[in-house]
Amino acid sequence: MSTTIIAHRGASRSAPENTMSAFEHAYQSGAEGIETDVQLTKDNVPVLMHDERLNRTTNSSGYLKDYTFSQLQQLDAGSWFSRKYSGEKILSLDELLQWAHNKSLYLNIELKNNKIDYKNLENIVVDMISQFRLQNCTTISTFNPKSVERLSAITKQTGIALLTSKRRRNPVENAKQLGASAVHIKYRLLSKRLIQQCKRENMRVRVYTVNRPSRMKRCFFYRCDGIFTDIPDQALDYRQQLYKQTM
Repeated sequence: MSTTIIAHRGASRSAPENTMSAFEHAYQSGAEGIETDVQLTKDNVPVLMHDERLNRTTNSSGYLKDYTFSQLQQLDAGSWFSRKYSGEKILSLDELLQWAHNKSLYLNIELKNNKIDYKNLENIVVDMISQFRLQNCTTISTFNPKSVERLSAITKQTGIALLTSKRRRNPVENAKQLGASAVHIKYRLLSKRLIQQCKRENMRVRVYTVNRPSRMKRCFFYRCDGIFTDIPDQALDYRQQLYKQTM
């Protein structure tokens, strides 16, 4: 089974991250999965944004959690990237799932709750995924171990992944004990030993954020379950080239 190419925040090298333009670009380029980030607004609407603050990717400032969804809809989430994307809107999770539900796509929804532990975020996201019947093609990931435990208590159908960027003793065993079915690791943590541990424990392993051809090649060689990349179109080409070389 080949390594799944997952567009990190959409095709975020080609369009503003976590916007419909980024997701459409990824889908049209042949990406097999979409990764996005979810936080809660002041009125408990799950929306797609990586940063806790609005400053970097919108024409406003302050914490996302202090805005209602209606207020966020008035902001420009595209001009920071390029004038071409002026007027791009902040998306709700509902909008993404409506767009994705009839497409053959793997979804990775990262809960941004390691700095702000949003109350009931897990339940809200799990319920919404269930409403669109996307449990079997979705993984929910988080850096927050307590969030992994909460997720494992409320869903058995949706994949759960523990994200990690730090070297830890027995990371695979730790993730499994928390209730995760996968580990999502920063590229520098990738090793043959870790891959072998995952296979023994029947755990999926996906790697972020992989943009260099040499790093993609290593992930493909180790048969990682997936890579998160800002350039899904190029990753698909590199994977195809490598496949031809090994035939």
